Amino acid sequence: MAEIVVYELDGGVATVTMDDGKVNALSLSMLGAIGVALDRADADGAVVVLAGRPGRFSGGFDLGVLNAGGADARAMLRAGFELSERMLRFPNPIVCGVTGHAIAMGLFLVCSGDYRIGADGPFRITANEVAIGLTLPQSAIEILRVRAAPAHLQRAANLSEVYTPAGAVTAGLLDAVVPPDDVVSSAQEAARGFLALDRTAHAGTKLRVREASLTALRAAIEAEFPAT
Repeated sequence: MAEIVVYELDGGVATVTMDDGKVNALSLSMLGAIGVALDRADADGAVVVLAGRPGRFSGGFDLGVLNAGGADARAMLRAGFELSERMLRFPNPIVCGVTGHAIAMGLFLVCSGDYRIGADGPFRITANEVAIGLTLPQSAIEILRVRAAPAHLQRAANLSEVYTPAGAVTAGLLDAVVPPDDVVSSAQEAARGFLALDRTAHAGTKLRVREASLTALRAAIEAEFPAT
């Protein structure tokens, strides 16, 4: 059986690729595998590229588990938002190679990276919760606040606006857009550039810049998805 997350280390850049053959649903298995990959990148002292499969970064949480509710759904939700929190705190730079659609929790992971390069094309970048009848968790709102331009936070959260990749750059949800075939290589090139950063200074500054957001996110996770 093929791995749903593949880790490749090359010259100080760790490329972490999600590929479940479908929409890259963020199941507990997928979230756990990404966590293991981040463990490896941390141990390797690597700058990270987190990428999806062609046409899909991630469609968000596993809807089968989410719709069933219960303990598994709560555990998945907590794990997803804790992964975002870990990415926001991660001591080395994380570049997201947004290879296609980034929806709901998929978008929140994108917003948790340090630099985000998206694929140009007919791809949807959206927090679609309100559109499908779900009140957006406070945890998700705190993550959106980190990256969404102030004028777009309301549109992205309250109105479930669907952004094109180019529109997502304007909204602050992406940093750059390139042709689909160039996303991963462009993300790796950006990551190689970040190898020159002083890691201690990067990690310390990241925590200072995000201190208020991380405090609010941790409080929201504990309030909404308490550990059992």
